[in-house]
Amino acid sequence: MLHLVVRKDKTGQVEAGNDYELLGKAFKLGYSPSFTMFLSDYLQHRRDCRFKQDERVRRIRALTAYHAPFSPLDREIVNKPIEELVQEVQKDPSKAVDLLRTYGKVAIKAHEKTNCVTEVLIEDAEKWIKDGSINLKGPLAGIPVSLKDTVDVKDYDSSVGVTSNVHKPKTEDGVTVKLLKELGAVPYVKTNVPITLLSFESSNDLWGRSTNPYNSKYTPGGSTGGEGAILALGGRIGIGSDVAGSVRCPAHFSGIYSLKCSTGRWPKLGMTTSMPGQDGIPAVYSPMARTLHDLFYFTRVVLEKGTYNYDYSCHPIPWRGDVVKQYKEKKVLRVGIMRTDGVVDPSPACKRALEMTEAALRREGHEIVEINPPEPYEALYLASRLLCADGLDTVRSFFRSGEWNDCGVAQMRFYAKLPRPIRYLHYLWVRYIRRDAAWAGLLRDWHRTTTTEYWGLISRREAYKRSWWEYWQATNLDFVIAPPNATPAVPHDGMHDAVSSCGYTFLFNLLDYSAGVIPVTHVDKTKDQLPAGFNIGKLNGIARGAYKLYDANDMHGLPVGVQVIGRRLEEEKVLALMERVEKALGDEKFRLLEID
Repeated sequence: MLHLVVRKDKTGQVEAGNDYELLGKAFKLGYSPSFTMFLSDYLQHRRDCRFKQDERVRRIRALTAYHAPFSPLDREIVNKPIEELVQEVQKDPSKAVDLLRTYGKVAIKAHEKTNCVTEVLIEDAEKWIKDGSINLKGPLAGIPVSLKDTVDVKDYDSSVGVTSNVHKPKTEDGVTVKLLKELGAVPYVKTNVPITLLSFESSNDLWGRSTNPYNSKYTPGGSTGGEGAILALGGRIGIGSDVAGSVRCPAHFSGIYSLKCSTGRWPKLGMTTSMPGQDGIPAVYSPMARTLHDLFYFTRVVLEKGTYNYDYSCHPIPWRGDVVKQYKEKKVLRVGIMRTDGVVDPSPACKRALEMTEAALRREGHEIVEINPPEPYEALYLASRLLCADGLDTVRSFFRSGEWNDCGVAQMRFYAKLPRPIRYLHYLWVRYIRRDAAWAGLLRDWHRTTTTEYWGLISRREAYKRSWWEYWQATNLDFVIAPPNATPAVPHDGMHDAVSSCGYTFLFNLLDYSAGVIPVTHVDKTKDQLPAGFNIGKLNGIARGAYKLYDANDMHGLPVGVQVIGRRLEEEKVLALMERVEKALGDEKFRLLEID
């Protein structure tokens, strides 16, 4: 019998093998034409993986000037405020190359440590600086910006972690890249994602596995995990997308800052997705940064430009400086605190980060309001059903034969494909024998959705959004703080267990609320142990999956963040409130990783 074994190196990249020998062996052994086609497709997948990995190595090796040690000039650049760097480039455009050299070095070092980079744009970026393709008089003059792999750049693949997208370079820049170049920014690398874009990990056959910058045994987050890693290790600004927490989770896992915008504030044209047509829970492109100051500056500059002049889907809402001023100056803020989503209580580390934030705000004289918002489990149920309404057939349609799938998504697809009678029996066992209503409720209806069912879900979604609007109106909140996730970063392949424990972020995708994440503290093996007598067996199945992965000893030193939430289209307000929160933390403010 012929056995297919996918061999991977320590970064998760597919290793080389004798593909033609395997194919010849299949013919000799008389395998069916269908199996031979499967094998041929699988071997092409492996060849494409090797091609892209080798191409990346060649491009990095060719950048000889970027392999030099960090110089005093590099150190000066990474420590300067973004406004000063912009002003220097506006006065002397040649300085843009200095910035690119510095952040190119940062990217290469970050990649060596975490395998975070996919496409290397640096050689072309130097040409763009010199040939006038970039407006070096703009408000982002010379600032290097890293991009999630889904963002289209002319002459480069947007592979999104699947080999079926390889050898398909884009014929033009996406809208976001055009906008960045007009503002003066310099796109210089693209970064890694999970194969389906539906995971808090960032791993695929094509590019390999990205690791957490604090601990290589853990994930940097997903689906914008490569951005989380590169920014934590010294990158300046990045762009990602968020459909269930995909810019907020990497901020929480990797210790950076991000803002999930509401739909219609940030361009979406010129992006590649794993779920074209999925609009039940729209993905939103959003900014990420190493510091809150840079996140604020970058978001302001982009929105001042008027994204609605570039993308039909953007609302004609200019940057609202008056809102920023209002919430920077308001003396007493009314802050709702969401201590749990009622499905998975936050782990001790995440609970402590929330309590640190609460205490800091109380010290500043702000009013803390315990909130009990409309049933978050309903949000998890609706968001999950809407996002995966096709039974995950669309994401699977991009896979080559034998292509590795994220273990969490593979589990969801397995349940979706079960015959309904078998799935219903499993539901009955979970619901009435294991007495686990939360997990059973998700399992019962986990199937490809009919049009009638889908319309019903949309109706329930809108009713749920109304209930939150009414609750917020009645409680008269300025903003809400909550954990970004029940646990800190998960270990590699942890999404098999934690796939449904995304309620703290997913909730605000369903509501389409603006929400940011700021890093607050690090896991402490002394302070963050589970309480004596903790019994994981008493938890529901969703919580049990998350807590199987929680170990304060192994997680010691990992970042822990807090989520700052406003309502729909309140990006300016959320940024101002993130500043108020960080100012309140004072000396307890998060310490970023040092740049090597």
